[in-house]
Amino acid sequence: VQLQASGGGLVQAGGSLRLSCAASGRTISSNLMGWFRRPPGKEREFVASKAWSGGTYYKDSVKGRFTVSRDNAKNTVYLQLNSLKPEDTAVYYCAASGASTKWVRPVWGQGTLVTVSS
Repeated sequence: VQLQASGGGLVQAGGSLRLSCAASGRTISSNLMGWFRRPPGKEREFVASKAWSGGTYYKDSVKGRFTVSRDNAKNTVYLQLNSLKPEDTAVYYCAASGASTKWVRPVWGQGTLVTVSS
């Protein structure tokens, strides 16, 4: 599977963005899908995930502000980012796990940059 992320950009604090991750090559309907990010000068970190069954998990600092969703018919995963803060600035990566409920040999997208200005 190949993943193509899009939707990043420059936004003021408090603003919103919607990231998309389109999968090609095969269906991702049964895979655990998610988003990670790499803030400037830091390690990559987990942001959110959504299993094929619908179960979702979020990094504590984004709970209530970010929403992960998926459209299996379109083979696409989304991340809605609301109430953005400067500390959300990062390159955001989508990922597809090789399993349905845990992260196994993930495939990564190319990343999309989100910059939040104060």
